[in-house]
Amino acid sequence: MGFSLFPRSVKFYDLFAEQHRKLVKAAIILDELFTTFDDVEDRCRRITIIESEGNTISRRIAKELSLTFITPIDREDIHEINLTQEDILNLIKAIASRVGLFGFDRIRYPARRIISNLRAMIEEIGAVLAHMRQNKQAEQQFLKIEGLKHECETLIMVGIGELYDGGEDCAGYAAILEIVKWKHLFDRIEAAVERTESLSDVLEGVVLKNA
Repeated sequence: MGFSLFPRSVKFYDLFAEQHRKLVKAAIILDELFTTFDDVEDRCRRITIIESEGNTISRRIAKELSLTFITPIDREDIHEINLTQEDILNLIKAIASRVGLFGFDRIRYPARRIISNLRAMIEEIGAVLAHMRQNKQAEQQFLKIEGLKHECETLIMVGIGELYDGGEDCAGYAAILEIVKWKHLFDRIEAAVERTESLSDVLEGVVLKNA
């Protein structure tokens, strides 16, 4: 391929939207898994496939960025959006994998509610990306994401508190193992929520810089 003086025209927002659709699809399946707690193996497998597809898109974005001279927003912002969406998808896979491997007999309410909020946060991110494409403000979306994140923080504290507040049920090896398994799961859930908020912060910064 020869050298060209003309800049490559890469539609990064289209790539972000494609990447985000994978993220939403995985979040919906995870929400269904936590809500109904059935077809666990199949849902985990589907999330793994989506995560692999998302990684392919992420590599494409990184490659296009390395080959593109003129970009619609700062290069570091494109890199951060790409990396953070990929991280969230990887964390969704990690959450699903732990549900599949740890042999839980039920899903605790705080975890179920947090995952529902996580899905809503991710869907709001999609609305932000759509606004950015049209050079519009997204203040309401950012406020909603922030509110959902604060609710998740409370739910995480409640969920972890419940693990250690089981009275006599906390005695014995089996009970301790259950606490350890749930603590690992809550850690991954919390990381996914925090990474989603980080993505919101990045996007808000881009909106402000390009206002």
